[in-house]
Amino acid sequence: MADPGLRLWLVHTAPGTWQPDPMLLDAAERRRARAFDRPQDRLRYVAARTALRLLLCAGTGVAPRHVALIRQPCPVCGGPHGRPGLVDGPPPFSLAYSQDLCLIALARTPVGVDLERVPPPEAVASLTTLHPREQSELDRLPGHERALAFTRAWVRKEAWLKGIGTGLTRGLSTDYVGTGAGTAAQPAGWTITDVTVDPTRAAAIAVRDG
Repeated sequence: MADPGLRLWLVHTAPGTWQPDPMLLDAAERRRARAFDRPQDRLRYVAARTALRLLLCAGTGVAPRHVALIRQPCPVCGGPHGRPGLVDGPPPFSLAYSQDLCLIALARTPVGVDLERVPPPEAVASLTTLHPREQSELDRLPGHERALAFTRAWVRKEAWLKGIGTGLTRGLSTDYVGTGAGTAAQPAGWTITDVTVDPTRAAAIAVRDG
């Protein structure tokens, strides 16, 4: 990996796995937690955000409840919905979660992670949201391999878009990262790496070089 200071954690967020403390969250996070309709989704969210704050505490020495989080300006429109960060600066971090699992990265340079469950084959049969080269790669695959390949490309791309701070406002069809197993295509100045989680999910991390 390009950043020797990169650290990556896979956190289990299933209710009952461990006891996160919602009082470690800030007011905005607690409001968002209360907005979830399903109790299990609320508990997963609280667990993910608590884990993030505990890891940032270990990296900064700031008590978890006092870690001050911000959203940096979006590089596309300048709005306050760009890459997440700390008020006082480093370390850069990223978080993604999928049902009962959460992936968290801390690094020395901007970083993005994504984690998604592989959908059933019929869910991706008619999707045309990827780069034209990636769509061509999918079209050449047997039907039973397309869902994993699609999800592999999706998480690579979303991890990178999180890292650069645009999120999906940049669009999934703009850039090519590839659908094949192994090494992803690398955007200039970035390293994208697949992360092995379990057979039902795909995950990736993108770290800015240097």
